[in-house]
Amino acid sequence: MAPLSIRTRLRRRSAALLAAGILLPLPVLAGCGLDGDDADEGVITPQDINALPRDKVADKGTLRWAVDALPATLNTFQSDADAATRRVAAAALPALFTLDDHGRPRRDPDYLASAEVVQRAPRQVVVYKLNPRAAWNDGKALSAADFQAQWQALRGRDSGYWTARNAGYDRIDRVEQGADAHEVKVTFARPCADWAALFTPLYPKSVMGDANAFNDSARNELKVSAGPFKVGPRDNGQGTLTLVRDPKWWGDRAKLDQLVLRAVPRGERAAALAAGRLDLADVGTADADRIVAANRPRGRKGENGKKGEKGEKAEKGEKGEKRAAPPGPLRGTAVRRSLEPAYTQLALNGSSGALADERVRRAVARALDRKTLAESVLRPLGLPAAPQGSHLFMAGQQGYEDNSDAIGGTDPKAAGRLLADAGWREHGPARGTDGKPARVAPPVRMKDGKRLTLRFVLPEGSAAEPLRAVGDRVARQLDAVGIHTEITKVADAGYFKDHIAAGTYDLALYSWPATAYPSTDARPVFAKPQPAADGSLLVEQNYTRVGTDQIDQLFEQASTELDTEVSRDLVGRADARIWAAAGSIPLYQRPELVAARGTVVNAGAFGLATPRYQDIGFRR
Repeated sequence: MAPLSIRTRLRRRSAALLAAGILLPLPVLAGCGLDGDDADEGVITPQDINALPRDKVADKGTLRWAVDALPATLNTFQSDADAATRRVAAAALPALFTLDDHGRPRRDPDYLASAEVVQRAPRQVVVYKLNPRAAWNDGKALSAADFQAQWQALRGRDSGYWTARNAGYDRIDRVEQGADAHEVKVTFARPCADWAALFTPLYPKSVMGDANAFNDSARNELKVSAGPFKVGPRDNGQGTLTLVRDPKWWGDRAKLDQLVLRAVPRGERAAALAAGRLDLADVGTADADRIVAANRPRGRKGENGKKGEKGEKAEKGEKGEKRAAPPGPLRGTAVRRSLEPAYTQLALNGSSGALADERVRRAVARALDRKTLAESVLRPLGLPAAPQGSHLFMAGQQGYEDNSDAIGGTDPKAAGRLLADAGWREHGPARGTDGKPARVAPPVRMKDGKRLTLRFVLPEGSAAEPLRAVGDRVARQLDAVGIHTEITKVADAGYFKDHIAAGTYDLALYSWPATAYPSTDARPVFAKPQPAADGSLLVEQNYTRVGTDQIDQLFEQASTELDTEVSRDLVGRADARIWAAAGSIPLYQRPELVAARGTVVNAGAFGLATPRYQDIGFRR
């Protein structure tokens, strides 16, 4: 029997609900399931935050939280906004929707009494009912004027605003006050499936209503905010930005007096924790091992039964060289573990060379043993080691489905056939320096007198050592089918900008974050590159330069479909096509390792969820 079309499935589902007498009225049905409890797909890795009820959290304290660098801007809509920018915004600005531990958007009642699609045709209309208590800390209530200013700044029609993105805002026709001062009515010119992604964070009209304020003033300060914290002093010499409890916040009072963001390089964080300069920090596997070793009781046997071997290994390098023992002050520090809402992928640059041939890209995919690669990274950390099966959803998110069968599983023989079909013929094993075949030699593949060789670019910094280990395994798996790789190590600072974004690579390993709104956020990542007037390619964020018209069409359909289930179905179909195009091969969800003082509560490895900043603090 032929599979039902999406429209047919939608009609049948609606008919079934109607027959059962439970077809919901439009405002709730059209709310996109944002407050629903639909079943999740895949296995979720729970967050690890040392959760504690608010009444057991101290009503004081300063928590020092490591960041890679102080934010270059406090405006999340500018191109140089980074993770520190987003952390400040989440603590100090309105977020109409936050994500739960399954990565689902949830209305934040501190700001919204309700938010619903009240009309689908002839135009989509969304009505936001604001919490009457919601106000900026200058005393002005949140209002339609703020929403209108943000829409006008971000819709892409005023070149005076230096914006990084306008997705969704460019679909709005008008923003106006609703029935009263606490109601905002947004009418769309084109349907927007991911409307809940808009107006988060929400900036005040004083920032969005003036291009100079947007471009310049908001880079360095937020004079007006509306969250449990407000932006305090910045000390570039000390590398700190302090967020201070805002007494004008109307919601649950922030438990901390201050939240200090401190810029500390990844390689120095264990020392900073030991010295008492940090309370919370993302760390790598080496530092996590040091912390675990420092907290292991003396004489406790390691996993292999040998007394103290794991602790001893932490005191020695991988080659056995002696190094300083884990510092005593690390005792009492815990490692919180989960999986980040991001995955590591092998990117294949399909713009030129051998990888411009889809058959060669597919051969790379079939040569990889993704399960082994995932296990090598995640199993030693005690985390689920399943390979990532989707480009667009994480395991546990609604819509997650393993679509990797669109390209097929590990099959070196199939990889060899694809290479041969592309003209890369096997020319016997590689030979040693003496001209004789090596004892266990991989095949050599040649075409037009040239060996099949791919430039594999990896970062050279110490923090990237685990990534390079994955790269070495990938290289060995590809070598086994005759795909030779030349690994090039480059400076961390220019790895992404000078190589990935510039397209000066054949293979690379890098990560993409998950999103609750893939039909909007992921579209530019997988959009088909288009030729520019000067002959170059407009790639948006598609740094593999691989795309198809079908993928673009599916994203467009998904982004305009107001039924969440149907939209997710379309996104899933797009994911299968992305797999088949073989420009990006997801390997594993990234591990999230966070070192936290034992007294720190409601913070750590947040997984898919949005942190609740007012609850972070220290145990009483």
